[in-house]
Formats: sequence, structure tokens, C-alpha cells
Amino acid sequence: MATIRKRGDRWQARVRRKNCPTISRSFRLKADAERWASGIEVDSDRNALQADPRVLESVKLSDLVCRYRDTVAVKHRGYKIEAFILNAFLRHPIAQTKLSELAPSHFAAYRDERLKKVRPTTLNRELGLVQIACDLAKREWGIPIRNNPVKEISKPRRGAGRERRLCEGELSILLKALEVGRSPFMKSVVLFAVETGMRRGEILRAKWADVNRTESTLHIPVTKNGHPRTIPLSPGAMKVLEGISGEHRAGDLIFPVSGEAVKRVWQRLVRRAGIEDLHFHDLRHEAVSRFFEMGLSVPEVALISGHKDPRMLFRYTHLRAVDLVEKLKRA
Repeated sequence: MATIRKRGDRWQARVRRKNCPTISRSFRLKADAERWASGIEVDSDRNALQADPRVLESVKLSDLVCRYRDTVAVKHRGYKIEAFILNAFLRHPIAQTKLSELAPSHFAAYRDERLKKVRPTTLNRELGLVQIACDLAKREWGIPIRNNPVKEISKPRRGAGRERRLCEGELSILLKALEVGRSPFMKSVVLFAVETGMRRGEILRAKWADVNRTESTLHIPVTKNGHPRTIPLSPGAMKVLEGISGEHRAGDLIFPVSGEAVKRVWQRLVRRAGIEDLHFHDLRHEAVSRFFEMGLSVPEVALISGHKDPRMLFRYTHLRAVDLVEKLKRA
């Protein structure tokens, strides 16, 4: 705020702004001092004043990360995962570095250290969250960071995406192993995943009210990318829904089971079936690949899978060369 006071035969105007140095100037007329102070305040509101770099001495990187976690990430659907990543980052010594001392070399050393323990995709996600926090600090929080140090280091290249699909006979082996399991819904969950290509979270949030039996569609209101979609249900998917008996049908959810429960059952299932290196998410890869093998176009598959970027869609698509031989022969 601005203060005007008389000092001797002159009027002194002083303007204070948070995180900015105090500016003062003296005038012979009070009206001139008021006009000058008003103009300075307008410039300050337009970010024309340079923030006081001494602020960086009292702020640590951990302060930015905590603020991002508690005020921004908390609003995200994936908050639990982001909070887990950020809390792990906060335990590293780099988080205690003052912003006045923080340099790209700190993150370069962090990158090289972490790559010995985690995959490039994991590291890039960690650095991405910290980079966003630094950007917000500079752009919206009034912290005078000159350059974002995370942006100035090279990031590891993302490794090749998983190409794991169900091998011949593996689905039958899984279903047979499920016969001795104690989860009444797991067989339906697995079959529904293969038939629809839906993510695990989408499957477990699906409600009976969102199923249109007449049109054989399912509306998915909450998705990973924030864009709701309606997908067609194959005869196999409809058969799964019809097969859920009345005694198991309870409440609004089609599959009333938690994500953690599915994760634990899946781990036991693949061990019991003797199948190696098969993730539940690989069923989504399998489904998307099957859609293409059926002859569906990229837009048609994207409508079902929910991918907005075709490049991401192709990462989930693993066609078998041997399966295309007959198609080439027919052509």
C-alpha cells in the first residue's frame, strides 16, 4: 500500500508490496506524490515491479512442494498418488535446499541418483510435479524464481512401452485358476476388461444406471483424462453383465469390490496360474489390440478406449504379425 507523509517542506510517497522492495520518492506538491504513488501501485499490480530476491533466502524447495501438494494436487482425482510421490521427494535432502541456492545441477544430481533405483517414467513423473510447483511459484505465488531449474536439465527418455499381451491359452488358464478362487466378481472383472478395454478404476466405478441395455452401451462419467465417454458393449461384455447373478448383484456398482482387493486377488491369481509378467493393465493392451484386429479404425478404437492422442493409443496397440498373415493373403 502507499503512504504519503510530509517531511520538511516536501511530500514523501512510499509504496510497499509483498515480496517487493519498498520504493519511495519525494515531491514538492502532495498531489504529485499521490499521482506518482498511484501509478506505481498500478504498475505493481501488473507485475511491473521486480520482486525482492531476498525472499529466496527464506524459502526452501520443500515449501513450494508442500504448497503444491496441499493446495493444488489435493483437487486432483489422482491426489493420493501425487501425494505419495511428493512425500517421497520431500524426504530427499534436495527438498531442504534454499531457493537462493537451488540450481539445475541439484536436479541433475538427483536425476542421476534416482535413475539407479527407478525407471525413467517414474523419475519423469516426479520431476514433472516439482516443475509444475516451481512454475506456479513464479507465475502465481509471487516467488521471484528467475528460471525454473527443473526445465533446464535433460530428462531421461521414456522407455519402450510394454508389449505384453495374452499369449495363446493364457485367458483360459486364468479363468480356470479363478474357479478355485474365493472372489465372486474377479472372473467377471477380468472378462469385462478384455471385452471393453476399460481401465481398472473405470470398471470398478461402473454403475448399473449407466448401462443402456437397449443400445448395448455403457456411459463412463469419470475418466483418467477428465472427458466422459460412452462406449459400445460387445456381446461378450453384455454376457458378462447378464451373468452376474442376483445374489451377487448388490447396490449401484456393477462390481462392488475395491481396487486394492482386485490388486491382491490378481497377484494371487497369476501366481496360481503360473503366468509370469502379466499385469492387470495388460488386459487393456489386449483389448485395444483385438479391436484393431477386428478391423476397427483409429477413431473407432479411440472412442472405446478414451485416448485423445493417437500416439498414446498406438502405445497400447500390439498387433501380432502372425495374425496379419491371413489378412494379407485374403487381400
